Amino acid sequence: MLKISFIAHDRKKDEMINFVTAYEHVFKDHQLYSTGTTGQRIMEATKLKIHRYMSGPLGGDQQIGAMVAQNDMDLIIFLRDPLMAQPHEPDITALLRLCDVQGIPLATNIATAEILVKALDRGDFAWRELVHKYKPGIQDGEIK
Repeated sequence: MLKISFIAHDRKKDEMINFVTAYEHVFKDHQLYSTGTTGQRIMEATKLKIHRYMSGPLGGDQQIGAMVAQNDMDLIIFLRDPLMAQPHEPDITALLRLCDVQGIPLATNIATAEILVKALDRGDFAWRELVHKYKPGIQDGEIK
């Protein structure tokens, strides 16, 4: 079971809802996280249970970023609006940087999201299980 986050800027929320609905059968077997409104809208449109953090501008991106910094997130689908300035752009940049530092797969558009979800469905994310198994302080899957 992997940890997957969904984040979508306002003008990308409908696209996110449609995407998650189309792949609900893939996401149902994983732990799901999201920023506030995006998560609420996904839950209203699907049967998925999502742990919701605050809205992005109120710190939700940073809350997800904290999980990434601990290498405790496996995949992020972040549908960004590249044509609209965001008041919390430094938070967004920090989250993207953390994904690069920790090697967390990150989709910032629907095309990349589709490729990653198809890989997830095929089982191509098994390497993330090894990341968790061999984290410092964890032996045989248990915290020591």
